[in-house]
Amino acid sequence: MKQNNILRVGLTGGIGCGKSTISMIFRENNIPVIDADKISRKVLVNHPNILLEVRRVFGDEYFDENGEFLRRKMGNLIFSDKNKKAQYENIIMPHIFHDIFSEINKYNDIGEEMCIVDAPTLIESKLHTYMDKIIVVIASEEIQLERVMRRDNFSMEEATIRINNQMSTKEKCKFADFIIDNSGNLQETRIKVMKVISKLK
Repeated sequence: MKQNNILRVGLTGGIGCGKSTISMIFRENNIPVIDADKISRKVLVNHPNILLEVRRVFGDEYFDENGEFLRRKMGNLIFSDKNKKAQYENIIMPHIFHDIFSEINKYNDIGEEMCIVDAPTLIESKLHTYMDKIIVVIASEEIQLERVMRRDNFSMEEATIRINNQMSTKEKCKFADFIIDNSGNLQETRIKVMKVISKLK
């Protein structure tokens, strides 16, 4: 990774904590956001060899009759089996890292002072070690469950499995330079994010 001057800010938090809302507020303030989830979806198109490796390791059952990758089925597997999750991430993460750093370098080259890297597994994947500052977004477990069930049309059991299979909020917070509690309303969250922006600048 080449040397750059841009301030790299990692943004993470448990599923349903509302990272996308925080990202939206950063964008509203003209701070570029690199969405690791979007990159992870595009990475399968940008690097077709990934799916060949996924099929080799996990089998044909994770592809439909047209050869399309069954993302949700794979998601259910990796969120219920940590060993399978590690196997999948070993295949896909090097490519995601490559594309994230390409985006960082692009913003650095056009003179941006700061960029946000929004990544659910920022810490688990060790991506945080390349960041200058870390923001962890938190919310109560009740709110997390409610948001995940509504957003993804999950049952309470499915949502609970997803939450419990991630690194705990308490553990994530050990790595945080800033913690934003996103349990309240949008206006309250905006005020908290603006305080963080002023400190980052």
